[in-house]
Amino acid sequence: MPSESVTAAPRFRCWIPPGVYRPQTDTGLLGRALRRERITSRTEVLDLGTGSGALAVEAARLGGRVTAVDISWRALAAAWCNALLNGQLVRVRHGDLTSAVPGRRFDLVVTNPPYVPAPPGVGPPRGRARAWDAGPDGRLLIDRICGAAPAFLRPAGRLLMVHSHLIGTEETLARLRAAGLHAEIVDRTRLPFGWVLRSRLAWLRERELVADRTTEELVVIRAEHA
Repeated sequence: MPSESVTAAPRFRCWIPPGVYRPQTDTGLLGRALRRERITSRTEVLDLGTGSGALAVEAARLGGRVTAVDISWRALAAAWCNALLNGQLVRVRHGDLTSAVPGRRFDLVVTNPPYVPAPPGVGPPRGRARAWDAGPDGRLLIDRICGAAPAFLRPAGRLLMVHSHLIGTEETLARLRAAGLHAEIVDRTRLPFGWVLRSRLAWLRERELVADRTTEELVVIRAEHA
């Protein structure tokens, strides 16, 4: 998994309990894209799969009215505490993706979903692995988000999503466009494989997801109503 920051940002004071994803390169990349968006005190922001709450806190710092969602109670506790530590107000809601905010629409949705391909024998993700394991093709939640995006975005709403090139950047763009959204890549970075991908290198090569290269490209996709 990624391990270094991407861009300078206000200091994030954080408490990361066991089992909660620590902010890493993908978080920083998405945060950089987030800071380019126009956010005011009237902007309703959804952090989908908030983890530590780093992106929720950043959106609140920028002035947004932020709701943070996660399926992990421990992650929600961390997000709530970290918002408090950083002097920000963040509403936390428990649930599976947008089931935690039924019927609501948002001006801006940010999400760093699980995107690491997992061998079939690994089983359902548990603990920290829920932050990265995403089934054999790595698209366990990403495809659901692509399909549901038009329903949880307001007419001028925007979606920012980060993931690895290993799971098909073009497929994600195509799915968002098929759902009626305009979608494009707005940021990217390349970095060496982290320990999770290194531990699965033989399987990834067997599936032809990687060749000789042991780096991955992370991208941020931005989507909005066409």
